[in-house]
Formats: sequence, C-alpha cells, structure tokens
Amino acid sequence: MADTKKIADKAERKKLKRTARKKAAPKAKRTTPRGSQKQKVKKLARGQSKR
Repeated sequence: MADTKKIADKAERKKLKRTARKKAAPKAKRTTPRGSQKQKVKKLARGQSKR
C-alpha cells in the first residue's frame, strides 16, 4: 500500500490507494480456515435455567 500520510486531500489519497491496490500482487489462497485460531465457546448446560 502506498504511503499516503502526507497527502491531505481525501480524494487524491483515495485515488493513490486504489492504484496501489491494483498494482499489488494478488494474495495467496488461505491454507487454514478463517478463525481457526479463535477460542471455541463451550455450550452451556441445556434445560433448567441457571437462575
């Protein structure tokens, strides 16, 4: 991504970012599923409510 910190004009900054995005090499496909490192939530006890 191009460094656009010095450009104050929003439209100009956007234009530069878009061109940089088009030039960048495409990202590789994911090898692991998204969120696989996330901590899994345990199922709560079913049936009678706790309170």
